[in-house]
Amino acid sequence: MWVKVLGSAAGGGYPQWNCNHPNSRRARAGDPLAPRRTQSSIAVSADGERWVLFNASPDLRQQINDTPELHPRHALRESPLKAVVLTNADVDHVAGLLNLRESQPLRVYATGRVLSVLAANSIFNVLNPAFVSREAMALDGECALADAAGDSLGFSVVPFAVPGKVALWLEDATRGPNFGSVEEDTVALEVRAAGRTCFFYIPGCARMTPALAARLRGAPLVFFDGTLYTDDEMIRDGVGVKTGSRMGHMSVSGAEGTLAAFADLEVRRRVFIHINTTNPILIADTPERAAVEAAGWEVAYDGMTLELTSTR
Repeated sequence: MWVKVLGSAAGGGYPQWNCNHPNSRRARAGDPLAPRRTQSSIAVSADGERWVLFNASPDLRQQINDTPELHPRHALRESPLKAVVLTNADVDHVAGLLNLRESQPLRVYATGRVLSVLAANSIFNVLNPAFVSREAMALDGECALADAAGDSLGFSVVPFAVPGKVALWLEDATRGPNFGSVEEDTVALEVRAAGRTCFFYIPGCARMTPALAARLRGAPLVFFDGTLYTDDEMIRDGVGVKTGSRMGHMSVSGAEGTLAAFADLEVRRRVFIHINTTNPILIADTPERAAVEAAGWEVAYDGMTLELTSTR
């Protein structure tokens, strides 16, 4: 199995268009230690020919152009992209669907909740239903992925709920402290082939729970939410008013952070993804980057390629 990181940054990308944070200035200056990143998405293939998107970033057109494996090869109009799997309805994960509007056969997989959000917004009807089907995934059920013709793509996903929050643009302050969030608003994906776990994809998670820790223990590979290094990072740096926990993201550092939560889980390979423009782990010469690498973590970058041979 192959995994291509198409985008590794959080919403807005790195550097974010209106951000003058020191991190962003280094990226705009072309600092090789601070490479630019697009908004988070990966592509997965069991055969190296047919690919499945995990989340459709607003930067998808650029990501496809930057990834030769995703270029049309066999006809005047065709694509190696055969399906899309969505983990939530955040703008940085669904807006890229609008790039796929050229009557190209696809399947879009998501929870019933996320599919209802797409159905309620008629702009997504540019994905011609005669060519693009929408398939509901049940939480904790194994979903075998297929192309538009129904042919197996060689692997399956198991979506499961993780702590999180409804998409920002769907928040309803009248519905309590979690803004009307339900289980299907934020899911993680366990990717399986031949009945075995290949990796987990978790670009958004608000906290580690005992159930999540038990599921991840001993995994061969986990992509995990790396949005902020510290919970008050955006407030402290003067570029925002929300904490990471308010946005539904677990911080990298601290007693309740990701480094501590994974310390005893014996995950063989750990990769941070969905990294905010303020997070110092984006930059190769920071103490924070050194700290995560010393703890055995990698920081995803656009174009990163993983060939997976081990499973659980």
